[in-house]
Amino acid sequence: MATAKKTTTAKAPAKKKAAPKKKPKELISIIVPCYNEEDMIDLCHKAITKAIDPLPYDFEIIYINDGSSDKTQELLEKTYKSDKRAVIINLSRNFGKEAAMTAGIDSAKGTALIILDADLQDPPELIKELIKIWKDTGADVVYGQRMEREGETWLKKFTAKSFYSVINYIANNVEIPKNTGDFRLMNRRSIDALIQLREKHRFMKGLFAWIGYKQVAMPYNRAPRAAGETKWNYFQLCNLALEGIAGFSTVPLRVASIFGLIISMISFIFGAFIIFKTIFFGSDVAGWASLSVMISFFSGLQLLSIGILGEYIGRIFGESKKRPLYFIESTSTN
Repeated sequence: MATAKKTTTAKAPAKKKAAPKKKPKELISIIVPCYNEEDMIDLCHKAITKAIDPLPYDFEIIYINDGSSDKTQELLEKTYKSDKRAVIINLSRNFGKEAAMTAGIDSAKGTALIILDADLQDPPELIKELIKIWKDTGADVVYGQRMEREGETWLKKFTAKSFYSVINYIANNVEIPKNTGDFRLMNRRSIDALIQLREKHRFMKGLFAWIGYKQVAMPYNRAPRAAGETKWNYFQLCNLALEGIAGFSTVPLRVASIFGLIISMISFIFGAFIIFKTIFFGSDVAGWASLSVMISFFSGLQLLSIGILGEYIGRIFGESKKRPLYFIESTSTN
């Protein structure tokens, strides 16, 4: 009787499990507007890289050259060649800091962005703290709130404090946090919201507050400027304050209207008194001095009201032209 032979089959070698793919790091954009900052470019970049190198994120550092007339662009190109994280945006002329920041915000690719000044008054070492607060609180915006303002005169501190008090009192349903600048972190949702605001007369501190969402303060002490001189004089600061007031409040127009109404009523009553006096008691030459003072006062008040009205009409004129906020001459990116 034949016996069946047992057959054996060779086992296929076990497949090795594929190594899990590394999760890509989260990208954070850092925006640095620059205008005639040749003394600060190297110092600024070294301070930023020192702060971000230990952090578990990818970074792009976007420098915006706002039409500088010194060696800023040359130094930025050297920075770009030495660090692949650097992105250089060279604007076609000087459009102002608000427009330069907008250019950086428009170009940011990160899930969040951080705005820094090139003068290092807002210390880059606080980037870690900004990110920590953002992650811990789930806030859309984390803004730096200055507790101390080293290197600034008492007059500048006083005028800044007064400005924030005034604008928050008269602003239409927008509260701008006191003692804040542009130093802040914004997540992608708030970035996308801000990009939609394309008004020409830009007061960025007001726009940051206007978009809403969850915003959290990070108290810090502002350092003095590391090198070079500030590019802001009192005239420019006053102009920026006017931009903020005219851009976020119609109260000056209402005040002018109220003054006009009050003065019209007083003038009507005074005119009736003069007519009554002339009819029943006759007229004399007395009162020319007071009449001259009144004419001068009311004329000045009229000119002030026309000037306030002109500020708003000028902004309407600027917006109606629909010009782009800036033009880019060149971009260097890795």
